[in-house]
Formats: sequence, C-alpha cells, structure tokens
Amino acid sequence: MLRVFVCFREKTFSVKRELLLLLVPLCIIVIARCVYFPMRHVNGHIGTLNIDFDKIFPVRYNLIPFVRLFDVYDGWQLNIIGNIVIFIPVGIVWPLSFKKLNSLPKVCLAGFLYTLLIEISQILSYERCSDVDDMILNTAGVFIGAGIYFFVKRCSGK
Repeated sequence: MLRVFVCFREKTFSVKRELLLLLVPLCIIVIARCVYFPMRHVNGHIGTLNIDFDKIFPVRYNLIPFVRLFDVYDGWQLNIIGNIVIFIPVGIVWPLSFKKLNSLPKVCLAGFLYTLLIEISQILSYERCSDVDDMILNTAGVFIGAGIYFFVKRCSGK
C-alpha cells in the first residue's frame, strides 16, 4: 500500500510494473509453501508429509552431489521434477521485475543464492533436510526459466 502511495505521489505509477513486482513475493510464497510444508500422496490421501525423517535421513544435510538423488525413497522422480519446475517461474519473473538481473549468469547467481538461503534455513528445521542436490536442481530450474525469458526477449527484439 505504501508503494502505491509513493508511486502516485511521484507520478511514476505503472500498473504493469506493480503487477510484475507482485509476482516476486508470489513466487517466494509458493516456493516457501512447497519447501516447508510439502504435500505428498500418502496412503491414498493427499496431505502434509508425515514421515519419520530420522529413518530416511539420519543426517540433516547432504553435501555430496547425486548420492541420495535416486535411491532414498519411492518419490524420487517427483522430487527431481518438482525441484526443477518450481524454480522455473523465478528465472522468468526476477529478470522481468529487476532491471539489474539483465543476463543469464546474473539471474542464475541470484537463483543459486536464494536456493542456498533456503537450504541453510532447512538445517534449522527438524523435518527438513538440506541437500546439495536440491540446490543443483533448483538452480537448473532458474536457468531454464531465465533461458526461456532471454530467448523470448531476444526473439521479440527487446
């Protein structure tokens, strides 16, 4: 609300710009929802994941790439696809919203740092596990999204 007031006062209000900026927290909220409160199909019901993580992940972090990616649990395919797909919008929305993210490497670095923040925060959570594979997959999603954005931008001549 304060942002709208300031924009009107300075006569720089742009509906398009404000809607783009609203997409940034929307991406962050959706990702936070999926990361910290995942939904899984368990025993015929869709609900919050309720698994004893001490049996699956005796250690709360994994720093070795691709060691646990394929053999930890039955839903590994969904984990791989989900970690990539959920970050594709970040790769599209962030360069649209922030002018300084004007190249593929800058967007990927910002996405990597955001993913690093998420993984570090998961160390503090009892039910979550920080995993380098998630960082790789999430950054790959950002890369794909940014690739789409910059490809479309180049083709449109802007």
